[in-house]
Amino acid sequence: MAYQCFAIQNPVYGPAMRIISAITNSANAQVTTTFAHGYPNGTVVRFDIPPALGMVQINQMTSPIVVTSTTTFTVNIDTTTFAPFSIPVGTPPQVNICGLSVAIGSANGTLAPAEVNQL
Repeated sequence: MAYQCFAIQNPVYGPAMRIISAITNSANAQVTTTFAHGYPNGTVVRFDIPPALGMVQINQMTSPIVVTSTTTFTVNIDTTTFAPFSIPVGTPPQVNICGLSVAIGSANGTLAPAEVNQL
């Protein structure tokens, strides 16, 4: 059975949560999303990782990101000693378990002042 998690690619409000397809075990973990994340540099994300995906140590951790491509970013979290992240295969309910990156804020340096007053 195929991986069946779902996220809206172009939501009304953003940046939105994204489904994670991979997280590396490295000093600055690299996160890969299932499609373009749309996050700018400095977006602060929180990880929601169910136990079935491994790497439970990163669950609920937060970090600003550095964008490395349209579908990847790095975080300042050392995951070298964490359990590996892996997407389970098999029959339900495992096929619908998703790891998420949830945008919860941004670094102050990424905010731009309003250019035009609409009032």
